Amino acid sequence: MFLGQRCASRSCLARKSPSFLRHIMDYKDVFKKIFPLPEFPRVRTSDPATSHEAAASVTDVSSHYAQILEALSTIGPLGKDGISFYSRLDPNQIARRLNEMQKLGLIRLTGKTVKSNSNRQEREWTL
Repeated sequence: MFLGQRCASRSCLARKSPSFLRHIMDYKDVFKKIFPLPEFPRVRTSDPATSHEAAASVTDVSSHYAQILEALSTIGPLGKDGISFYSRLDPNQIARRLNEMQKLGLIRLTGKTVKSNSNRQEREWTL
């Protein structure tokens, strides 16, 4: 099947793998070209040395952004733990990126809450 050709059956759609879509649009590359990432402060001057070391080790947040955006666009509105499950990122990584992405206008809160893995309420996010 060629690009732009219509599928006549369900089996045709099954042949379209995620790798097919990656050839069309690599989210990380497109994201970097469209959105130059601002530097968000990752540590305060009053934080301990270990926090400064951790902040210095953060190198490529755009891949985190892309994974979060993919989870939200594929599944729909999710809480932090749901995004973590589908993106396979650590919940702490997700929590740090959500507010940054909200400030960039990439995602927003739905105003609803969902249960977290610890049965507590957490905010729900959407595109």
